[in-house]
Amino acid sequence: MSKEIHKRFDRLADGYARYRPVCPPELVQQIAMACSRHTQAWEPGCGSGQITHMLAEHFQHVLATDPAASAIERAPQCDGVRFAVGDASHCDLPNHSVNLIVSAQAAHWFDMQTFATEVRRVAADGAVVAVWCYDRPRVTDAIDEVVDHFYFEVLRGCWDDGRRHIDTRYSDLVFPFDERQVESPNYTATWSIDDMLGYLGTWSAGDTFYEQTGRRAVAEIEAQLRLVWGMGVQEVQWPTAMRLGVVS
Repeated sequence: MSKEIHKRFDRLADGYARYRPVCPPELVQQIAMACSRHTQAWEPGCGSGQITHMLAEHFQHVLATDPAASAIERAPQCDGVRFAVGDASHCDLPNHSVNLIVSAQAAHWFDMQTFATEVRRVAADGAVVAVWCYDRPRVTDAIDEVVDHFYFEVLRGCWDDGRRHIDTRYSDLVFPFDERQVESPNYTATWSIDDMLGYLGTWSAGDTFYEQTGRRAVAEIEAQLRLVWGMGVQEVQWPTAMRLGVVS
């Protein structure tokens, strides 16, 4: 992850804590069931702890790290969890001590070769590695059209290079582990229009857009999105994809 991305996520930390969708608990449970032991987990790219508390339900100890200090400051404290500022290239856990290395919606920013080297250092026998991402939100055809216009047109040229791995749903992500095929349930939410606008405002490309133009990116599509959204709440889905493997 570049220093510029670090800075972006520091600036976006409050929005991440408030507006990011909640991971399906069954997804984390599925990963935990793939592990033979549940002593120690490491979660690089933890953000403000969106899944960390779920990991703590399955593992005695969890180290959750993120390079954005602002995100770590917003992470809610949880029994068995230690939060620390740090990236995916290194952690302070002992050699061969970790049963699960897991990252949600962050591995596309990692240097995967460096990450894999650190994984092999800390991995206990039979350790599991799981990374997953969720794609653009899907609601209705009319709403999806506005969201896609925002993603592909308004924010054109503003995305950092790692975002392309989301577009391919991690199929082209370097993943040098003994891979297992798994199904990953989609993220879902029941949201208002303000929830959706808040979420779209957390997209890292919006920070670049603001740097280039001095304008909030979501303001470019807010009126149209409110029009097609209608009154009340909508059911939102994010197509989700996972890569899971065993460290050999």
